[in-house]
This record gives sequence, structure tokens and C-alpha cells, in this order.
Amino acid sequence: MCTLVILRRPGHAWPLVLGANRDEMIDRPWREPARHWPDRPEVVAGRDVLAGGSWLGVNDFGVTAAVLNRTGSLGPAPGQRSRGELVLEALDHADAREAARALAQLEPKAYRTFNLVVADNRDAYWLRHADPSGTLPVSVTEIGEGLSMLAAGDINDETPRLVRYRPLFAAAEPPDPDRERWTEWERLLCDDNDGGSDRAMRFRTERGFATISSAILALPSPGRGDERPRFRFAAHQPEASPWHEVSA
Repeated sequence: MCTLVILRRPGHAWPLVLGANRDEMIDRPWREPARHWPDRPEVVAGRDVLAGGSWLGVNDFGVTAAVLNRTGSLGPAPGQRSRGELVLEALDHADAREAARALAQLEPKAYRTFNLVVADNRDAYWLRHADPSGTLPVSVTEIGEGLSMLAAGDINDETPRLVRYRPLFAAAEPPDPDRERWTEWERLLCDDNDGGSDRAMRFRTERGFATISSAILALPSPGRGDERPRFRFAAHQPEASPWHEVSA
């Protein structure tokens, strides 16, 4: 059950900050965020080695995208496309609104259920595919201002992890790239207190399902044309690495 923390602050120097934890099987190979795709040189994203897609990334136009499995849909399924392709397709766009509009038209039967967040420094959208039969279309909802959280259900739902951590993130000092302040969100994203998989932000189960990595992405305001997105990353499994800046 991956988790996203989304902070929207229109008018702020950093109007969008996204925190992300990826939960996956430990033995599924991956590469940390970089420019992995020669045909998409503008994309910086983590790479899933098995299917070739991504779970989180950003492009040079300032669009970011992240995909999460919904409950009961972990892993690939015969005859259906990898949901990691959706992140790359979203990052083919220079504008979050256009990306959301395009991806809302996809064929639901081609994918297992998912939550997809697409955002830039002006807009943020939640794309929801919740019908395993693929009969219902993908819905698009604008993400409101302030702090929201999303995991394997609906945005800001009452699942134990979101109920526990949403007030903690809301009370924490948000990341401040201008002053290199990331500590509070980094600490919360890595919190393994009471490490059950449904309550802790970071966990590891006996069957090899665990929090693989954490990331923070911050997008600068439109008025700061020379400022680039900030992308911080830490690995937890299969080998740990400390928080560091992703080289874009």
C-alpha cells in the first residue's frame, strides 16, 4: 500500500510538495530516479526493471506524476498493461491539466485498478480507476488546497495509516527547499513505530512486502523560472541509502 502526501499552497514559493513511500515486494528489481529513458530525455523518475515503467517522477516542464495500486490489485495481471506506464505517459505532457485530460480517456480494462496523481505548480489531479471489471471510466478529481493523503483507497479516507499520519504531517514543519529544511517530512516518511503494514509509514512483512523507498518532490512557483524542482530520495530495501538529492 504505497502512500502519497500532497501539500498544495497556491501563491507560495513552492506551491506543491509531494511526499511518497513506495511499498512493493523486496525482490522486484528497480533503479533510483534518474534519466533512464533515451526516448524520454526530459523525464527523471524511478525505474521498475521488471516492467520498464515508473512509480514516481518529474519532467523538465515541472509536471510530476505518481501511481499507486488500489486494494487487492498488487502485481501484474495477464493481458493487462503495467500501471507504471501511466507515470511515463503523464510525463509526456508539459501541463498537468492536459495530462489528466488525456489519461482520463484511457481504456480501464487495459489496467488493474489504480490511483494516479498528476500535478504541476498550478494544478493537481487525482485519477481514480476503482472498477476491477473496467466498466466504469477513470474519474478525475482536482486535489484541493492544503494537505491531503492517498494510499490504496480514496483520498483522505479513514484507513488506519491516513487517520494516524495526516494530522502528524499537518502539524509538522513542511519542507522548505530555500532553507534546505526537509527533516520533519523525512522523519515521518521513514517512521516505523508500531510497524504494522496498515499503520506505519515504513514497514516490512515476513512475506517480503515492504516499504522500498521514500521521496520528496517540491515544485517551484511559476514566477521562479530559473528554479528547478527539488527531488530527494532514500532507499530502504533491499539495501538502505540515506536521504540525498536526485541529480537531474
